[in-house]
Amino acid sequence: MTSKVYITPEGAECLREELKQLWQKTRPVVTQQVSAAAALGDRSENADYIYGKKRLREIDRRIHYLTKRLDELTIVDRLPADRETVYFGAWVKVEVESGQTQTVRIVGSDESDPDIGWVSIDSPMARCLLGKKKQAQAKLQAPTGSQGLRILDISYTAFAD
Repeated sequence: MTSKVYITPEGAECLREELKQLWQKTRPVVTQQVSAAAALGDRSENADYIYGKKRLREIDRRIHYLTKRLDELTIVDRLPADRETVYFGAWVKVEVESGQTQTVRIVGSDESDPDIGWVSIDSPMARCLLGKKKQAQAKLQAPTGSQGLRILDISYTAFAD
């Protein structure tokens, strides 16, 4: 049994752009470099050829992954009816026990980026917030220990039509 893999429209577009870039630009350039290196003769000691072939395998592996992944994804392109509850795609402002505030966005695992506050729906932070309403208390069970949170605000970004 496989569970659905969610992604925002922006995240799906980033993956499509990466696939397009790899397929239409990066791979042809590396293929040309490998071909030029191969024309030089002995391939066993040709670093450009060996590295180029390795790079092509990496590119092909990523292309294969992205193609398969894009087919598996469920793009969440609608706002929830109840915008007072934390669901996928929500921006959530929380206050931790120490009094500090933090804003996180709940996104798919393919687009999470802790540096900008985008947390995976599979993360402990998202798991403790999902389904909660504004002013609700939550208990974050993280590897570093347990921490109390209070939801200060919930908002959603509208999707472009």
